[in-house]
Amino acid sequence: MKRFALCIEYLGTNYCGWQRQSHCDSVQAQVEKALSSIANQPIDLNCAGRTDTGVHSVGQIAHFETEVTRPGKAWVQGVNTQLPGDIRVRWVKEMDNEFHARFSAVARQYRYVIFNRNVHSAVLHNRVTWEPYSLEETLMHEAAQTLIGEHDFSSFRASACQASHAMRELQSIKVTRKGDMVFIDIQANAFLHHMVRNIAGSLMLVGKKQKPTEWIAELLLAKDRTLAAATAPASGLYFVNAIYPEECAMPMVKLNELLWQ
Repeated sequence: MKRFALCIEYLGTNYCGWQRQSHCDSVQAQVEKALSSIANQPIDLNCAGRTDTGVHSVGQIAHFETEVTRPGKAWVQGVNTQLPGDIRVRWVKEMDNEFHARFSAVARQYRYVIFNRNVHSAVLHNRVTWEPYSLEETLMHEAAQTLIGEHDFSSFRASACQASHAMRELQSIKVTRKGDMVFIDIQANAFLHHMVRNIAGSLMLVGKKQKPTEWIAELLLAKDRTLAAATAPASGLYFVNAIYPEECAMPMVKLNELLWQ
């Protein structure tokens, strides 16, 4: 039995998230269907980080096992011919049998994209979050630095989160601007349900000067989700990378290669 890792890029607008569900179309279901067609046998996927309805990815990692032998291009070009245009396999790589897309990952990286202009963009519809009021990205960045480290992130955790605890290690967070685009780049060992979007929503209030920079630190200490801002829209969130130990030799998406750089 061989084990393969694959990198999947998708626009999440038309899907109820990554995870296969009986009542709606999902990214996982589409990719499994395409892989199964090429393999001529059922294929099940495990992913690095499940994304919600409307959330996108440029570097989702998943793995599957099969006894079937196919040339490398069949697992990429062949599978892509079976997929809708808003999902693409970027590469496939054979791994050792100990590799697991989720459990082998030591960190995950997301980017939240805000289009900060008084009029929304038609061509960016459902691909970014629109904020018409001017954002001070330097204030957002300053406030965000208090989140770095291992903390209880209960204030930024969805009420439906099923994680056993809210302790997470946030390793880095940067808020930058390029023209009308404001980027929140965030990396942690793992994320709680809606954690990135809840952080983004609160940072946007700081950027609009509706809250002081100290407010983010106060929220973190309060451990109370009801005190934080509303969850930011899914349309601005991108899963960028799952990060693995060096011995995995896993290709990674570079932020300066992203469409919204």
